[in-house]
Amino acid sequence: MSADEDVDERDLDDEELEPAELLAELLEEVTAGLGLDVEVEVEEEPGLLRGRIVGDDVGLFIGRRGQTIDAVQHLAQRIVFPDGPSSTRVEIDADGYRERRAELLRADADDAADEALREGRAVELDPMPASERRIVHEHLRDRGGVETHSEGDEPERYLVVTPADD
Repeated sequence: MSADEDVDERDLDDEELEPAELLAELLEEVTAGLGLDVEVEVEEEPGLLRGRIVGDDVGLFIGRRGQTIDAVQHLAQRIVFPDGPSSTRVEIDADGYRERRAELLRADADDAADEALREGRAVELDPMPASERRIVHEHLRDRGGVETHSEGDEPERYLVVTPADD
């Protein structure tokens, strides 16, 4: 299904749609509205509903520092599961952006951990969304030698890396 095909006339709030169908329709409408010629794929796993946008020039969909794709993901979670928090998380990706971003976050986390250990002090990372902070927390927990915690208020919440108290 591509974004330039006619989107079904059903309203996105139609309760007859399954979450995966609702997510697919939402992504079709957003990408069509942005004028993108892309394919939309949706897959379900236990606890995860993943929407993927595949095509050329998805930079507009990703946005500066991922702000647009993060906003679409946030809205998708609320639209697909309107009754509040769900045990199923919605994740939106575009041409592998999420994994590329995770690799960069892990590298930044390693640099911060090295600095914290070398200098024996806390190192603050730039503000990032909760999903990205989770990647850093998990990566550094697995690495060991340092501890992490978050400080500040959204959207300026950031992660702090400190040498572990052994």
